[in-house]
Amino acid sequence: MPAIVQDATSGRVLMMAWMNDDSLALTLDTRQATYWSRSRSELWRKGATSGHTQRVREVSIDCDGDTLLLVVDQTGPACHTGAESCFDAGGVLLADDPDEARSTEDDA
Repeated sequence: MPAIVQDATSGRVLMMAWMNDDSLALTLDTRQATYWSRSRSELWRKGATSGHTQRVREVSIDCDGDTLLLVVDQTGPACHTGAESCFDAGGVLLADDPDEARSTEDDA
């Protein structure tokens, strides 16, 4: 199931990752964010190799029971690119101020 990860201090959305029953159970037990890699078919603990860990303060489930929200204390950048958030590199697709929006073609 999708898991949205939010910074506990700033409220900023940091990333989205996938969780299964095992990764959720480990996360609830250890308070260390653990996810399911769909491409590698394995569990991975955030920061296990990079040191950019996520200590989980809170886990909520949405009204349909199909999406999780993790509120975390993030150590280091959340994105594998080194960005603070995985949403930094993608860019804004729609904004109230048209000057803030940019297409992915602008980055090419």
